[in-house]
Formats: sequence, C-alpha cells, structure tokens
Amino acid sequence: MSSARRIESTGRSYGLILIVRLIVRRRVCDARGVDTLGGELPGIVDAHLHQWNPRRKPSSDVVSRGLHYVTDLGRQTVPRVIGRREPEFLLNPSALLRAYEPRDYLADGARVLPVTGARIDTVVCVESLSLSGRDTSPMAETAYLAALPFGAGGAPHVGAIVAAADPRDDDLGRQLDECAAASDLLRGVRWCAARHPDSGVRDFAAADNILPSAEFLNGFETIAGRRLVFEVMCYSHQLYDVVILAREFPDTTIVVDHIGIPVGAFGPVGARTGATAANRADILRLWRERITTLATYPNVVVKLSGLALPVLGYGKARWGNIGGRETLAEMVGPLVEHLAARFGPERLLFGSNYPVDKPNATLEDLVGALTDILDDRGSYWLRRIFADNARAVYRLGAPDDPAPGE
Repeated sequence: MSSARRIESTGRSYGLILIVRLIVRRRVCDARGVDTLGGELPGIVDAHLHQWNPRRKPSSDVVSRGLHYVTDLGRQTVPRVIGRREPEFLLNPSALLRAYEPRDYLADGARVLPVTGARIDTVVCVESLSLSGRDTSPMAETAYLAALPFGAGGAPHVGAIVAAADPRDDDLGRQLDECAAASDLLRGVRWCAARHPDSGVRDFAAADNILPSAEFLNGFETIAGRRLVFEVMCYSHQLYDVVILAREFPDTTIVVDHIGIPVGAFGPVGARTGATAANRADILRLWRERITTLATYPNVVVKLSGLALPVLGYGKARWGNIGGRETLAEMVGPLVEHLAARFGPERLLFGSNYPVDKPNATLEDLVGALTDILDDRGSYWLRRIFADNARAVYRLGAPDDPAPGE
C-alpha cells in the first residue's frame, strides 16, 4: 500500500474510533450532567491570544487605521494592500480592520463553559502585531496589552505577555528592558521564522535559515540571560532549525507555536502544496519525523494551537471550512496523538490562536475537539494541557517556579 493510501486509511480508522469514543463519553457526561472538563480543572488557560485595535493601538499601519473607518472599501482593498497570499493564511483579512479586545474574546468564549464544563479564566497574550506585517515597537505593544481591561466584566485575566522582538536587533536588550518596565507580566519573546518554498504561501521571515545563523544565536543570549521563554512560529520543514536552537540553549524554554504548521497537510494551499494525496502524505511523514526529533530536547514545548489555520489546507471559503467539533477532532486527532506520544502530558499547551482561527472554528469547538481527542488519557492530561503546563511555562502567579528546560 502506498504511503498516501496508508495515511488516508489511518485517518478513516481514527475517525471511526473517535466516533465510538464520543458516543461513550457523551453517555457518561449525560449521566454526570456536565461535559468532561467540568470538575477536572477550575479554569482553562488559553496560551495563545492575539489582540489589536486599529484605532487605539500605537501603530505605523496608517493604511489599516484609515480603512477601519471605511469598512466597505476596506473589505475590497485590504487583500491587495497586505498581499495576495494573506487570504490563504487568514481567510478573511478584512477582520484586521476591526478591533479584537477582551470584550470580543469574552463574547466568543461565552459557550465554552456550557459546552465543555469549564470556562477560560486566564489568557496569555502573544504578539499583538497587525498581521499586515507593519510592526510596532515591542514596548508599545506590551503597554497596549497591559492597559486592556482583562479581568473586568467577566473577561478572563491576562496572566502573561509574550512580546514580538527580533533577536538580531542590536538594541534587543534595551527593547526587553522597556517591555519589562511597561508590564511585570512580560514572560517571553516571539519571533516568526515562517518561510515557505511555495510562492503562494505567506512568508513571515525575509530569508531562510535565520534561526541557526550566528547573528540570531548571538542575539538569543539576551533572551536566555533574562530567563524569558522563546516562542517561534515556523513551518514544519523548518523544525530542524528549532532543534539547533534547542541544542544551543538547553536552559531556555522554547515553545513551538501551532504544532509546527504542516502546511497543506489536509488539502491544497498556495501554488502547489498539498495538491495530491501523495504530497499530503509526504508532508505529514516529514512533520512526524521532525516532531519526533524535536521531542528529544526536554526544553521544547509545543502549543496545540493554530489547529484551524487555513494554511493547513481546510479550504478557501471565508468562513466555516471545517464544519464543527467532530470534523475538527477527526482531522487533527492523528497529529495531536503523535504529539502526545512524543511530548507526553507535561510539554503540550492549549492555545486558541484567536481571532486568527475564528473563521474556521468556534472557541467551544477548539476546546471541545481537543477534549474529545485527549479524554481517554485521563484527567491528569487534561489538567496539564488546558491549564497547569501554561502556568508552569509562563510562571503564572508564581514567577519563581521552574519552566521546562530550567
């Protein structure tokens, strides 16, 4: 049997197993009167939330601020302004013109409690940059996030801030000191290394192989010296670059965002990626190999986030390409199971990646799908992945607790 057919057959088998598990679990939940997470943990930590406001946020993105007031024009113009590859990554780039702040997230998360039995009570705010690529300073971003009304009106509390910064910057130390002065919630630095050989897939970095470069590694010393977490967003073919980083800095916790983004794993994206079953099988095979290698480094943690990213290959409609909780669980289940087998319960974190993932999945579907996949592993796994690991990695409420790798 070809690798492509074998993987597709495995996917169908997993889907059948999942359906049986769901039926059994829902009968148990009906008997209890609550879904699985109810009673397992007092609250969920969402370890990956973006916030922005084109009106309020300090930004050099004059175009987005101006188009915020001209919504109809913005819907037509934004894809052209921010690049033709952006809709592939975001589905609905005009969403960047609308504010997304605590009250918006509170509204989106309203059904998480009744559907899953637990509410999201804490968030980690990550890189509040306009996804148009027009940057603001790390200090301005940190100050913006620290001033948002988290914890008010029923909104979750913000437990940590992860600022966007480039380790190659000569003044990185000054930038991080300013961030720390702006908020005592600064816990990490994020940098987007994602770059793809397919010209139709969005590049976030200007060149290949930046992570293992001497310039990057030298600058990384500044992050390591401040005991900050380092988060990286990269595509799956770049994961060996993260291996080099993890090996060079074994005492620094490195968080890989969005399960390492196997672009095109579920369907065609860009010009040619994921266009055939054989190509998709190869993408998943290489992703599994790299994840297996990465897992041998104890200072590496993976976020179960970006599970509904359009660039995985779900489809190109502006909304709802996945269809719901059960379909999402069936699609990402084999990937999450592989990560669970390699990283164990203590090096995986839940993150919604909201509002970027919003066009494809509701918050309750993201939480529910992961619950469906992981439920058989027991309450310890659920507590670790949905709360305790994030509290350890980002030192939520306990700055002196060691994170993985320390």
